[in-house]
Amino acid sequence: MKNEAKIALEDGTIIEGESFGYETATTGEIVFSTGMTGYVESLTDPSFNGQILMSTYPLVGNYGVSDEWYQSEKIQAEGYIVREVCKVPSNFMANKTLDEFLKEFKIPGISGIDTRDLTLKIREKGTMKCGIATEEIENEELIALAKNQVNIVDMELVPQVSTSKIKIFNEEGSKKVGIIDCGVKKNIINSFLKRDIGVILFPYNTNYKTILDHDLNGLMISCGPGNPSKLSDTIDNIQKITNHLPIFGICMGQQLIAKAFGAKIYKMKFGHRGVNQPVKDLLSNKVFITSQNHGFSVDAHSLNDTALKLTQINLNDNSPEGLIHEELSLKTVQYHPEAGPGPNDTNSIFSEFEDMMDNY
Repeated sequence: MKNEAKIALEDGTIIEGESFGYETATTGEIVFSTGMTGYVESLTDPSFNGQILMSTYPLVGNYGVSDEWYQSEKIQAEGYIVREVCKVPSNFMANKTLDEFLKEFKIPGISGIDTRDLTLKIREKGTMKCGIATEEIENEELIALAKNQVNIVDMELVPQVSTSKIKIFNEEGSKKVGIIDCGVKKNIINSFLKRDIGVILFPYNTNYKTILDHDLNGLMISCGPGNPSKLSDTIDNIQKITNHLPIFGICMGQQLIAKAFGAKIYKMKFGHRGVNQPVKDLLSNKVFITSQNHGFSVDAHSLNDTALKLTQINLNDNSPEGLIHEELSLKTVQYHPEAGPGPNDTNSIFSEFEDMMDNY
């Protein structure tokens, strides 16, 4: 017997399907992500906090779940929407099914959804508030839950995913990199550790004086969920620290650094999420396939009045994908060079940041 489930959109749309995962009703901003693989990494990516994730690939769960693929300590997405869920995965590394994974972290899932049609709707109308229920609830109540939730633009999401205390990894490393944690992924930390670079992880609102007291070789501003404009303390600290050491920003890190130098940020219609986003480097004319997950972007025109220079663009919509400073040792990218999930085309950016530290 199938267990009924449904999703409701803020425009009043109700879509019925079959439940898996945890029995509950919850809300979030509905977003879609492309890619044949990477559902474990995506679900545990802190940047999906506050959002209901939908996979565009039609079969999900066929290789199961392994703890080794987690990008944080838990599932960060509020719910999961798929076309078809595999209940009997085949993979020697898997230690649980996708259904068990969602139940473990009390996250609802719904299958049997025409995800292609729903993706087209989001592309046409933009991301929307959404409710998902795998327990019994009236349609009107679920629609009301979807409509009345706080808009993600106004939500304080970074405090929910940032570390609450300073953490140190590989204290004996050849160099020390600080990371302002707005929702860092494990692969970012590991990308430094495998280069024998020690990492000091700071809460998102750590005062710049405390950061400088750790005698760092470089500082990275991490990725994270929600609206970067909500992080006024972080932006203020970035302004006071950029001329003291090399700076590297990833995803939200690029947006926060851009705001620190006077650029503007806007919310995208449906964002970039997936493992197949084409990026062109304007300096070398090379094209890379990248992993991305963001719903906000730097306004390219607003860079004209700053000391930041556009170095890379997204070939789908020409949105900014990379920045450098005209004078300072500073580099940012909008995508995820650490992958997890995704291609490794741009993993060398971590080596480039190491060179920046060596030459500073």
